[in-house]
Amino acid sequence: MRRFIAVLLVAAVWSARALAADYQFETVAEGLDGPWSVAFLPGGDLLVTERKGQLRRVTHDGVIGEPVRGVPPVFFAGQGGLHDVVLHPQFERNRRIYLSYAEGTADDNGTAVARALLTSAALENLEVIYRVSPRKDTPVHYGARMAFMPDGTLLITTGDGFDYREAAQDIGSGLGKVIRINDDGTPPADNPFAESPFVWSYGHRNPQGLAISTDGTVFLHEHGPRGGDEVNVVRRGANYGWPAITYGVDYNGAYVSPFHEWAGMEQPLHYWDPSIAPSGLAVYEGDMFPEWRGSLLVGALVDREVRRVAANTDSVEEESLFSELGARVRDVRVGPDGAVYLALEGQPGKVVRVTRN
Repeated sequence: MRRFIAVLLVAAVWSARALAADYQFETVAEGLDGPWSVAFLPGGDLLVTERKGQLRRVTHDGVIGEPVRGVPPVFFAGQGGLHDVVLHPQFERNRRIYLSYAEGTADDNGTAVARALLTSAALENLEVIYRVSPRKDTPVHYGARMAFMPDGTLLITTGDGFDYREAAQDIGSGLGKVIRINDDGTPPADNPFAESPFVWSYGHRNPQGLAISTDGTVFLHEHGPRGGDEVNVVRRGANYGWPAITYGVDYNGAYVSPFHEWAGMEQPLHYWDPSIAPSGLAVYEGDMFPEWRGSLLVGALVDREVRRVAANTDSVEEESLFSELGARVRDVRVGPDGAVYLALEGQPGKVVRVTRN
């Protein structure tokens, strides 16, 4: 069932002020060029992707290393570039990391995923394990978020390519999907569509947030057109409706579809109209902020803040956080210590750590 909350501004302002004394900001790294994703290494260091194509190692005391060698060439144009980085669940044993990125040319590009072994300053034995098909000639809507499921398979979001939005409803296309692969890039035998063995769910527009709770629930958010940004609970084989149903309209004001609901298509857990341009998603399950436990933390590019979304069986509650930073939030992560880490765009780009005051 659709849930939509019209947030009361007075309540939101009061809540933000009340919480202001409860957290503090610490700049972990400053001087990054378009940080897109953050991953935590054992021992306290971070990996940070920069969209132009650099992977940086940031030490626990904030020293930004030289670009890690061996990163694959990226297609840096529009929204394309180097995107997500995640560690293999058995990283301490196998040293394997995964990168998502845009590859190709202006006329022939798409989302790709590679895996490699991380040494102190380089990637070794890099292999591309997934490429979206078909390719496209637009430099936008790559999706490109990744997360490992409890069973060790990897989920990858792909965008619809903007001009190819009808492909999101085509099971045979890799555009506008959540892809599920084994850690070596092969399709798991229990994926839902025999005719399209990599597809896990479909009907997505441009998902730039993906997070999995400890109980295995898969949460995703995606950009709508003008309005209609969504948070969804992703289920095996489900259709999330784009572009057949949407709560947004086209950028020129025209209908994408006159329908908000249709039989056989999932409704969002929550949506935003007007758009907040969500990017980066975490499920808060740490101990530092117990009052947030179980909430989704959603980065907002346009609104320059984080939205905390708490859902139960009866309602969805939403709260504005960290707007005092005044920066576009590209990624949100929860660290092993329960602190919240934010990748912030701007000049310069930063990674900020949020801790209890």
